[in-house]
Amino acid sequence: MADRRIQVFYTVAKQLSFTKAAELLFMTQPAVTFQVKQLEEHFNTRLFERTHGRILLTPAGELALEYAERILSLGAEMETRVGELTGQISGPLMIGASTTIAEYMLPRMLGEFKALYPQVQAHLTVANSETIETKVSDHTLDIGLIEASSHHPNLITEVCCDDELVVICAPDHEFARAPCVTPIQLAEQPYVSREVGSGTREVVDDYFREAGVSPDDLNIVMEMGSREAIKGAVEAGLGIAIISSSTVLKELKLGDLVAVPLKPRLIRPLSLVYPQEKFRSKLLQAFLDFLAGTALFRNKAEEIEAMRT
Repeated sequence: MADRRIQVFYTVAKQLSFTKAAELLFMTQPAVTFQVKQLEEHFNTRLFERTHGRILLTPAGELALEYAERILSLGAEMETRVGELTGQISGPLMIGASTTIAEYMLPRMLGEFKALYPQVQAHLTVANSETIETKVSDHTLDIGLIEASSHHPNLITEVCCDDELVVICAPDHEFARAPCVTPIQLAEQPYVSREVGSGTREVVDDYFREAGVSPDDLNIVMEMGSREAIKGAVEAGLGIAIISSSTVLKELKLGDLVAVPLKPRLIRPLSLVYPQEKFRSKLLQAFLDFLAGTALFRNKAEEIEAMRT
């Protein structure tokens, strides 16, 4: 509803990057630059200072950002409230989820929600936790489900469930019959890690630090952004890894991998993040209420232990 130039300017101003704004808006960088230039010509003033590969808001840009936030917020509220006069919960719901949640936990939930509210069009974006937080903060997404605590002060964070992480190794690895493994034992092994920015990577790094092991001292042989690639590397005997227990049940049943509990156990919260705003649409509130009444994740510890004995 709002002028497209304002939406583009707002995203660039929040990111202080034309490249990142283009990625978030699914536009080309020249198109983003053109929209901002059009707005600057409209106001007959520069909104950004461009120096040494960086951009900064000018005083006029800072003022424009304040008004852009209010305009976009009011525009979204107007569209939602007018639509809600019909009494139906309908329209697009922009959801973001980190890969563990998106691939292994959320599809069934979205199916159940769609059955309750057939007029809703759910759009799912899959990315690492850091990217999801950024998109929710920039209002590109309505809500995010992430694997780590939020670092954005303007987002509300609610823990929705717990997820236990375990060590995985090949069946012929020395850890395969161990009752548990410690962080110090892990530091001596070739290790396959998630990429920086991943919620799993952040949680695991913090776990090692709390145990007195620096993440820099790990023998990292590979960093991967794909959970399936990590499982494949471990299955091939290239190293061990730490992964969500909910993501390896198939491999455990087939005997391709072995899951070993950590000592102490590593249990992380999975969280919802959404903007701190006075107005919340009926659609978003309905989805939050639905998640609150649904077991998004159930503990797999007993099932995994049964496969190991």
